[in-house]
Amino acid sequence: MSSAAAWPDLAEILDTAHVVALPLATRFRGIDVREALLFEGPEGWAEFSPFTEYDDAEASSWLAAAIEDSRMPRPAARREVIGVNATVPAVAAASVPSVLARFDGCRTAKVKVAEPGQVLADDVARVRAVREAMGPEGRIRVDANGAWNVDEAEHAVHALAEFDLEYVEQPCASVEELAELRRRVKYMGIPIAADESVRKAADPLAVARAGAADLLVIKAQPLGGVRRALEIVQEAGLPAIVSSALDTSVGLSMGVALAAALPELDYDCGLGTASLFTSDVVDPPLTPRTGLLTVGRVTPDPALLAEHAASVARRQWWLDRVRRCYAVLRG
Repeated sequence: MSSAAAWPDLAEILDTAHVVALPLATRFRGIDVREALLFEGPEGWAEFSPFTEYDDAEASSWLAAAIEDSRMPRPAARREVIGVNATVPAVAAASVPSVLARFDGCRTAKVKVAEPGQVLADDVARVRAVREAMGPEGRIRVDANGAWNVDEAEHAVHALAEFDLEYVEQPCASVEELAELRRRVKYMGIPIAADESVRKAADPLAVARAGAADLLVIKAQPLGGVRRALEIVQEAGLPAIVSSALDTSVGLSMGVALAAALPELDYDCGLGTASLFTSDVVDPPLTPRTGLLTVGRVTPDPALLAEHAASVARRQWWLDRVRRCYAVLRG
């Protein structure tokens, strides 16, 4: 936060906190249910939803983002709508059409690859199915979440190149590996995008300084808020794509605000993931219509908050986590 005066008492967060558990239509990132804590501040509702395996130090940035979003006006929007991509989990090729059908009018698809327990042939089949469903005009990007080494990534890029990839997201885990892969495949004209090397790094600008990526994938929650994310993009000097971390519509609206505030936005953003849920906390949910999301804050429906309330034990787990992360932030 920008000043000590802006910080709320911990009780202000806990008093309005709701913990929800939203079911997914398709297993994604190894989970079938997504949990999140929502709370209300002077500017509106905000979301705190670091994945459960993240430690308190990493999760505290997500709380900083939520506190900022609930208490400070969002930066001025430069655009009223945001183009978004469909997100295709690591499903069998036969399931691709039903997944894409959940994303109304999206011209771009991000396809998860390098899933544990699968092989490259599974990725090729999945991406081929996406290309067949979207036709030659559709845009396809793939995301490996850092699962390949450099040789595996180079082999995979060659295997997937026939599908006219827009870019490859986080093919390798380290900045050094990304730089080496980028050097190897530069002649192919397929850009490399960095995600985890930005949002999970002690120095989110290292990837840009190393010349290890052509694009940045940025997320408001992990980076500590919309303002900090905007600063990182400005300092990095690379084109950016705004994405989400499987947020509810409340968290997605913060990502949309970030995308709306960027000076330039040349790529569809990964903010359509509410379409992966079977229900949400906002009615209607922030899902794409004709491939677009409208910029603006959203307010949870009290009935949906009650319907999707997490168990007593899980609610307590999240409240305790907020307490610990708040203590980290206050130092």
